[in-house]
Amino acid sequence: MDARILGTVMPVLEVTLAPGDNLIAEAGQLSWMTESIRLRTSSRVGPGGLLGAVKRAAAGAGWFLTEYTAAKSQGRVAFAAKLPGQIIPVTLGPGSEYLVHRHGFLCGTGDVRVALTFQRRLGAGIFGGAGFTLQRLSGSGYAWAELSGEVFQYTLAPGETLRVHPGHVGMLDATVGFDITVLRGVRNILFGGDGLFLAALTGPGRVWLQSLTVSNLAHVLLPYLPEPQGN
Repeated sequence: MDARILGTVMPVLEVTLAPGDNLIAEAGQLSWMTESIRLRTSSRVGPGGLLGAVKRAAAGAGWFLTEYTAAKSQGRVAFAAKLPGQIIPVTLGPGSEYLVHRHGFLCGTGDVRVALTFQRRLGAGIFGGAGFTLQRLSGSGYAWAELSGEVFQYTLAPGETLRVHPGHVGMLDATVGFDITVLRGVRNILFGGDGLFLAALTGPGRVWLQSLTVSNLAHVLLPYLPEPQGN
């Protein structure tokens, strides 16, 4: 298996599979593939069977996963980023697990597990009332995460805490402590009077922060969207 990240602002992950290699991704992630690639979509694809599918759905990774394999000769399969940003490769194994934002998982090898690890309902001004969710990537093998905008990596020492707007949390080592705190008294139209929610990230471990948040992007685009037509 050979993987390349192509492009700049809207990157594409292109993976070359040899016969016998397999790759899993959320259904609907495919951008293009060569003729030799075969795919199979099922709720039971990947580790964990049906129970694993339930955990994936709760984590926002979708009920169904698609498995890509090369039939008789090597082939290529590609996944394009959904937003301007970066694709980050990670290696999973014992003692090496990661937490990523709700839609961060792009694809991984067949031994990668995706499950819900944190979910909290926040104010409507943060995520439109949808709440905040982190996925846990575990198992063994390789995975790729999609982060939005520019990506900034920090290494936190034991006990060191970094407070971050939840939308800017892209990915972190599973060793990093995570909690949601509220700063009262911050009341404006953006946060709807709920107070300012911040993620408290406490080391040891690495964190990857993303400069582009979906809520900020939606706020910028809102004036340009057509208004719904009533009867």
